[in-house]
Amino acid sequence: REAGKVAAQHGERLAAEGEICWGGMHSWKAMIDTLEATGMPETVGFQADLAHTYLYLMGYNAPEAALLKEGYTDEEFWPAYKTLTDALRPWTIDFHVAQNDGSVHGTGSHDKTGRHCRADDPNGKLDIAKCSTFWLQDAAARGMKHICWDGCMFSNEILEDARTWETILGKMIEVDEAL
Repeated sequence: REAGKVAAQHGERLAAEGEICWGGMHSWKAMIDTLEATGMPETVGFQADLAHTYLYLMGYNAPEAALLKEGYTDEEFWPAYKTLTDALRPWTIDFHVAQNDGSVHGTGSHDKTGRHCRADDPNGKLDIAKCSTFWLQDAAARGMKHICWDGCMFSNEILEDARTWETILGKMIEVDEAL
């Protein structure tokens, strides 16, 4: 709430990152509770990252909030994804296109956190374009002016390869065409 007050004083908006390793944001239900507790929907919103919000579905750090179980089918995925996005979309003011292979890691007692994977990773769990359409419904009405690719957790060798960026651009074009 205090950070939201500072943002409002400067005519800015504040987006809470939907990452499963942050306290108060470790599940989609906890994230909604945190957003509602600020009492500042005009200033404080949500940053939806496809890679990280996928992990909300699985409930890695909050099993009680899981919408899917390992081994889910497409018939189970899409209704669960709709539940997730219907709940968080109204708060979403920032959107990151990304891919996730469902893997998580943690260090010591640290809660699990997710990983991005390459846009064309054969183990990617998401139909990037289709999933993006769920988050981007009425995006302009929520003040969203742009989207970005989020997937920088790769070696320099991968990032310096033009094919990496051509693949990412291709996925971003697919998102645009799906809207």
